[in-house]
Amino acid sequence: MENYTYNSFTLQLEGLKVSEGTVYPVFLFFFFSYIFIMVTNVGIALLVFIDKNLHQPMYLLFCNLPVNDILGNSILVPRLLSDILLPPSERLISYYECVVQAFSTHMFGTTSHTVLMIMAFDRYVAICNPLRYAAIMTNKMVVRLTLSAWGVAFVLVGILLGLTVRLNRCRTLITNPLCDNASLFKLSCESVFINNVYGVTFTVVLFTASIGSIVLTYAKITVVCLTSKNKSLNSKALKTCSTHLVVYVVLLFSGMSIISLHRFPQYSDYRKLCTILYHIIPGSLNPIIYGVQSKEIKKYFSKLFKFKKVLPSS
Repeated sequence: MENYTYNSFTLQLEGLKVSEGTVYPVFLFFFFSYIFIMVTNVGIALLVFIDKNLHQPMYLLFCNLPVNDILGNSILVPRLLSDILLPPSERLISYYECVVQAFSTHMFGTTSHTVLMIMAFDRYVAICNPLRYAAIMTNKMVVRLTLSAWGVAFVLVGILLGLTVRLNRCRTLITNPLCDNASLFKLSCESVFINNVYGVTFTVVLFTASIGSIVLTYAKITVVCLTSKNKSLNSKALKTCSTHLVVYVVLLFSGMSIISLHRFPQYSDYRKLCTILYHIIPGSLNPIIYGVQSKEIKKYFSKLFKFKKVLPSS
């Protein structure tokens, strides 16, 4: 007969299954990935804040991505690094910390989609209605879009975790390297039917809205580019949209991989790894993709390096 511990405030994380010989290589991989994410995303965010040439709607909206990557990875990766070095029996986490981690994990994923949706709207206005772009994409509109992206994510995730927190717990093992909503409600011996229904609805609505908005905006952008004879417009549209689309495809593929692997329990170790990489890969690639494609960002760094080269000679 299984022993139950009711409403324990100390939980155990299963973590990644890492052999003794690969503990330190895995630790160093995640450690340097985290440092890279922090340096590049903080750098991009500061650059957009400092450089007045980047005070444009496109960059101000994009700035939500590095902020989201910084917050999401700051709560997940340091905890993951400490757990890798500990034996499984010592990977303990308090219930409240687990709830905070679950909330931040789902906020990260949901906000990534909502931010990319408002960025798609910005690209649509810029390419399909360029003469009214300045009138539509005002500072107030940028603030409204930003607040809506974070606000919608906060409400959806708040309800998701609220439905889980109300449940009594009779187990203490989190079968994941990090806390998420599914792992938390699986600790309960009560009916989780409402949680499952809302969880599926939440996922379907988010992905439908996300994919639908991207497909719709890009379909209209494609029509405008095909009917327009303006080569300059088409070239600009191709550069900005390809960057946005690559970031979105990376995010979508990462999310779909986790959802698909949930259907195959025998690949639970791969699912755990994908869950971690879902945070690390987009967080690492976003600043690189936008940094390489953006003329303004490349100009800033070229000026910075030229200034540094001139300083020693002077």
